[in-house]
Amino acid sequence: MDKFVIHKSHLKGSVAVSGSKNAALPIMAATLLTDEKCVLHNVPDLMDIRTMADILRVLGKVVTFEHGTMTVAAGKKKSYFAPYDLVRTMRASFCVLGPLLAKCKKAKVSLPGGCIIGVRPVDLHIKGLEALGAKIKIDRGYCIGNGANLKGKVIYLGGHFGSSVLATDNVMSAAVLAKGDTVIEYAACEPETEALGLFLKNMGAQISGEGTPTVRIKGVDSLGGCEFKIIPDRIEAGTFIAASLATKSPLRIKGANYLHLTSVIETSRKMGAKIDIDKNGDILVKPPKVLHPAHITTLPYPGFPTDLQAQFMVALCLADGISMVTEKIYPDRFMHVAEINRMGANVQRSGPYSIVEGRRKLYGAEVMASDLRASAALVIAGMAAEGKTEVLRIYHIDRGYEKIEHKFNAAGAKVIRAKQTKDV
Repeated sequence: MDKFVIHKSHLKGSVAVSGSKNAALPIMAATLLTDEKCVLHNVPDLMDIRTMADILRVLGKVVTFEHGTMTVAAGKKKSYFAPYDLVRTMRASFCVLGPLLAKCKKAKVSLPGGCIIGVRPVDLHIKGLEALGAKIKIDRGYCIGNGANLKGKVIYLGGHFGSSVLATDNVMSAAVLAKGDTVIEYAACEPETEALGLFLKNMGAQISGEGTPTVRIKGVDSLGGCEFKIIPDRIEAGTFIAASLATKSPLRIKGANYLHLTSVIETSRKMGAKIDIDKNGDILVKPPKVLHPAHITTLPYPGFPTDLQAQFMVALCLADGISMVTEKIYPDRFMHVAEINRMGANVQRSGPYSIVEGRRKLYGAEVMASDLRASAALVIAGMAAEGKTEVLRIYHIDRGYEKIEHKFNAAGAKVIRAKQTKDV
């Protein structure tokens, strides 16, 4: 197991954004809908991506992945069984359920795992697929389904905390091969779901409204292969913006789609940053000498992303004043609070709210990563803190950030990957 050893850093120059993990995974799952070859470009080289590739191989696909390009083709044998030892490692693997039901007409998929950020049930996935006519039961940790009679229907897919990205992905992927017309109301609007819709359309699906709350689908008999480029990772781009603010370092972020980051850019400007977009679409971040406090509320897209809450909380810990962070997507997603408090922050949590009293400095300490985005937050805190910080259990960060230490170090950071010698 590895750890990061981090010293106070001042960033400069530029960082480049990789392809989106959260877009690539459902798109990879959707390749199960065709027997023809699919070629995906700009795929990030991450642990989660390689796990999904292994799941596709178990399900009968031939997958090659090299230099950011993934090719998925049909193998000699097909399977509809996605086992626990693979699916348990990440939640997005559950996205194979819809394509398997639509293409193979049956599925046996382990209930998913992933980061410990609070309860994330699969009830909306099952609700939507059952509305299409699938017969589903949960038995000994597996979701077992029959999709022999999928038919289009009007489906309301809202939940207690708004829309669900992965449930929308699963239902949309199943509906493209269902008989008749489907309307998904309260669909997720995230760019990653829009990208899946565009990918399915390139395969021959008839979809309109992807990226809006109402998605309309006309079922077709079959889908073909295609080539597709994965969109930039807006969460990685937002992490770089948070790092720029926390370390008070000007930074150029290359390769992002700034239109996917409007709420993040607006929040950064409220914190006093000057942010410009140049003619190439690069995001230029110039932090103020003293960060302003701000109130952040996480919401479904285009609201502030829950996946950037922890990273921006670190920046707010160094602001001049009191800020509030309200988590409306995953109310328990505050595992990072105790760790950044160990570094001298003053964050008080009450239910889905955290009050952040800004400090002039953070101080290096030994901290432990609990989930993917909390890991990134602790790396940012380490770069902003005085002295040395050790971030333990960084296998989380390898799931979602492609060579993050190399990117930060190329921009002037001091982040060293080392072996973690003690168990925690």
